Amino acid sequence: MNWKFWKRPPANPTVAAYLDATSPRPPHKAPVASTRFVVLDCETSGFDIQHNRILSLATAEISGGRLHIAKSREWTVFQPGAAMNKAVAIHGILPAQTAGGRPEPEVLLEFLQGTHGAILVGHHVNFDIAMLDAALQRHFRVTLRNPALDTAALAMIAIEAFARTAYPGQREPTLDEVCAQCKIAPFERHTAEGDTFTTAQLFLAMCAMRQRHLARPLTIADLPVRNG
Repeated sequence: MNWKFWKRPPANPTVAAYLDATSPRPPHKAPVASTRFVVLDCETSGFDIQHNRILSLATAEISGGRLHIAKSREWTVFQPGAAMNKAVAIHGILPAQTAGGRPEPEVLLEFLQGTHGAILVGHHVNFDIAMLDAALQRHFRVTLRNPALDTAALAMIAIEAFARTAYPGQREPTLDEVCAQCKIAPFERHTAEGDTFTTAQLFLAMCAMRQRHLARPLTIADLPVRNG
């Protein structure tokens, strides 16, 4: 990146390296099999982007058409203001656990180091990215640049049962609904690590479906990848 177009380059070298290595435009002609994807999931204290916080975060890498378990990461995030609320009943992350977590800036920097140049993947990923963007803005005055793919949107082009219709109220499928169609059992549902692993499996399964349908190797243009 040419910093002359910025009023001030990021002070943190990890953030600067991430921005240098990451283009917001997906490589449309690139083969899916040779593209690096980072699957992610956040568990949060609620759904208000500005006021709620990330409690846990997990990532998994897919490259060469394979899920690399050894490169998976999971963080519990220190949040001193975490409270017992309705969200805890879903993800089960108690305030005592987040009190013993890692500082949010450290987690964000480690996350950025693992996402250089990758396409981010998640189920309803826009929410996860919005939460990460809010945290990155608080600490480093930047937002994510990666292109992104929502597996809910992928399901609507890869699985006939979820195909888009002219009905204006049509909703995107849930993670559990896509799992049922793909015959994949969810792993540790409503945990960041479990939902990341499940989403990675679904992504690979739906790419295989899409490839069979098109009867040729996939390129990024065959997937619903949006600009960063």
